[in-house]
Amino acid sequence: VQLQASGGGLVQAGESLRLSCAASGTTFSIHTMGWYRQAPGKQRELVATITIVGITNYKDSVKGRFTISRDNARNTVNLQMNSMKPEDTALYYCTVTYLLRTYWGQGTQVTVSS
Repeated sequence: VQLQASGGGLVQAGESLRLSCAASGTTFSIHTMGWYRQAPGKQRELVATITIVGITNYKDSVKGRFTISRDNARNTVNLQMNSMKPEDTALYYCTVTYLLRTYWGQGTQVTVSS
């Protein structure tokens, strides 16, 4: 399974950014897709996940600001990030759970300036 993420960049506080990730190399449906992030000096943490039936899970600090969505036919997952804050600055990783294994993308940098 290969994951290709895109959409990172530099924004100012209060602005929006959209991350996208496309998965390839799968034969069966992907159970869970999601995003994690890792800020410098901190552990990697869950941002949001979504199951194949659309059940979502969010980190508390992003609830109401971030929205995760997926296209099962295209094996893509998106993360719409609104009202961004400097503390959202991190390397964001796309992840999928496929046939009981977890796969990670290469990471895309998101920087929010104050």
